[in-house]
This record gives sequence, C-alpha cells and structure tokens, in this order.
Amino acid sequence: MKYILSAICIVVLGVVFAIVGLTPPSSQENSDYLRVHIRANSNSSEDQTVKYMVRDAVVEALIPVLSEVETKDEAEKVLTQNLAYIEKVADEVLKSEGFSYTSKAYISNEYFPTRTYEELTLDSGYYDALILALGSGNGNNWWCVIYPAFCFTNTKNSANYVYISKIWEIIRSVTRKMEVK
Repeated sequence: MKYILSAICIVVLGVVFAIVGLTPPSSQENSDYLRVHIRANSNSSEDQTVKYMVRDAVVEALIPVLSEVETKDEAEKVLTQNLAYIEKVADEVLKSEGFSYTSKAYISNEYFPTRTYEELTLDSGYYDALILALGSGNGNNWWCVIYPAFCFTNTKNSANYVYISKIWEIIRSVTRKMEVK
C-alpha cells in the first residue's frame, strides 16, 4: 500500500510540475539563471565541513525569502536586499562552530564550468550568482541554481531537490501527511 501511495504521489507531482512549470530547466540561456556559489575558507576538513553546514543554513533561510519571486530580476533584487541577512546566517553558523572568520555575500557575474545535476546540465560560461565567501574563500566550493527556483541540498540523490516555492511546500506537506497515514 505504501508503494502505491508513493507511486500516486509521484504521478500527481509530475502532473502538478507540468502544469505550473516547476520542471527542471533544460536549455535556457546562461542569462536566464541565477546561481549560488559558496566558497570554503580552505580545503581543510574543518573548513569543508562547516561550508556544508553554512550551505544548509543558507538554503533553509533563502526558501521563505525567495518563495514569492517570479523572475530572475526579482530573485536578484531580493538577494541584493538580503545580503546582510545571508551573511548573518552564515556568520552565526561559523561562530557557533568556533570559527573566527566571517562571510562575505555579493552578487557577481562569474565563470562556471559545465555542471550536471541529475537531468539538468548547465553549460560552462558566465552566470550571475550569489557569491558567499567564507573567510578567504580559497577552498573548494559548492554551487547550485537559485533561479529558476531549483536548488539542491544533495546532488547525489534527486529525492533531495529543494524547490523554493509555496506550491512545492504545500505539495510536500500533503505528501508527508499521506505517508503518515
């Protein structure tokens, strides 16, 4: 029964995504995307670990902030207005984990290599992005797509996609209730 409910949920979600246009982007121009790029202080295991902790906190903080945006320009404007908030969220994680360095958030147009996330491939090229440098920002980094509202918390598992929209939150709430029954 659990598998039948899961299958029904998947079909319903697919139909909803098709209707409201929440399917992952596939062939848009670079200028249609807004990315996020979190740069670790260094490649030490501690700096890399805290980078992922910051990522989780920032993605969680951005979901309600970006839930109402309908265009890339709106997303960029909202992010620009919230750069201090993004830094605050990151800095709180850094401080709570005992790091003395802070973060710096800004919007920039930067080069990204080709990146594939499950079924979505973004070609190499220049993209507008929210850059979040932790400390020196010289370590390995993490990035995903903020707009269209398609971000990942774990690219190894497509079940961990996070769609930043109210409709997605409603769908997730309904499917969780169905799983509990």
